[in-house]
Amino acid sequence: MRSLLFVPADSAAKLDKAMASGADALIVDLEDSIVFDRKASARQSAAAFLKQAVAISPRPSILVRVNGLATGLTDSDLDAVVPERPDAIMLPKAEGGASVAHADAKLAVREALSNLPDGHIKLLPIATETAAGLFLAGTFTGASPRLSGLTWGAEDLSSELGASASRDSHGAFLDPYRLARVLCLAAAAAAQVPAIDTVYVDFRDQNGLRRECEEAVRDGFSGKMAIHPAQVPIINEVFTPSRQAIAQARAVIDAFAKEPGTGVVAIGGVMYDRPHLTRAERLMARLAPPRGSTDHSP
Repeated sequence: MRSLLFVPADSAAKLDKAMASGADALIVDLEDSIVFDRKASARQSAAAFLKQAVAISPRPSILVRVNGLATGLTDSDLDAVVPERPDAIMLPKAEGGASVAHADAKLAVREALSNLPDGHIKLLPIATETAAGLFLAGTFTGASPRLSGLTWGAEDLSSELGASASRDSHGAFLDPYRLARVLCLAAAAAAQVPAIDTVYVDFRDQNGLRRECEEAVRDGFSGKMAIHPAQVPIINEVFTPSRQAIAQARAVIDAFAKEPGTGVVAIGGVMYDRPHLTRAERLMARLAPPRGSTDHSP
């Protein structure tokens, strides 16, 4: 998934508009964008939206961001949305593999009660959103077969650390959040799942968004979350591999396929080894459309 667009669960108009945004995935939000007094009605709205949206084909992948395990609200969130078959649950403030295993167990029970196949609903944790999460980022590996990726967040971490800002005057992340970003990237690589970059909150700054997307692609992220539909086209553009990159990846894969026993191949006078093959295979894997969507390969 290249673009994952947050949409408040209590706004039917925004949910309907988001379906046509071009985002690869929608994140129906029951957490930060919903005040406590509206949680119950937001669950009903999310369930009603899911009931209609999952039947549409083609469609974006649909995730639901539930409230974190420590809030005591997760069970009610899952009770409301699991019967309507979301593609995945986004788990905020996840603290390592133990929290994923906990969420996995909750999902397994509700899938059985809803006559859903075991493991139908995937999990996308926000991995480094708390101070404890930073220390546990390396424990996601093997936590659950539902694990479909890892992402990170700066705003909640900033609040927990007592910081006054997460970015400098030029819009670049400060050191604590750069650390959180790198730990998320490394944790995803260790768990062999995609890493999804966090949101760029100034949705009017398209140049800043493009720059941050380009940096994320450079470093190994496969997609980015969005807070506004206007951000989706830029995210999709930057995270879609270019025709040149695809051709190069195919050439590397084909060269190794012709010499399966070798560790190094030559293409156009340049030597490529096994890490280049792994990189090429990952790039090609990014071209696979998310569940329910259309193919977006160039």
